[in-house]
Amino acid sequence: MRSNQGWDADRAQARIQELERLPGALLPILHALQDEFGYVDKAAIPLVARALNLSHAEVHGVVSFYHDFRHDEPGRHVLKMCRAEACQSMGCENMIRHVENRLGIKLGGTTEDRSFTVEAVYCLGNCALSPAVMLDGKLYGRVSSDVADFLIDEAKRHA
Repeated sequence: MRSNQGWDADRAQARIQELERLPGALLPILHALQDEFGYVDKAAIPLVARALNLSHAEVHGVVSFYHDFRHDEPGRHVLKMCRAEACQSMGCENMIRHVENRLGIKLGGTTEDRSFTVEAVYCLGNCALSPAVMLDGKLYGRVSSDVADFLIDEAKRHA
């Protein structure tokens, strides 16, 4: 899982070398780097490109195409908010606006104190219990503004 230490080229190179011989190694390497650091640092692109004999543009294109890859270090807590049809039909947009106002950021943003990153996702697979969110990898259903406040408060208490 994610290290609490920042970007480190030597650790990144070690992760790349562990996986570079896999068939179709690009995505597994990018996922491993994001797992290690919480994001794919721009300094990783030439390392990955060199290891896989790809151009920088090819690697950058994959990183930028998939919205799951972050380009910057996330906050200590990551709140993913579903905006798929089932969640929309159950009022997720009101809850999202509430969370944005509560934290003072828009979807895709990170709070100034780096405590929270809030991301939009387009299905968490919890449609029967919509609206759904995922906080630090744990799924929650039937999330109202009050429940979102509770989750945020609990995350802050356990930081």
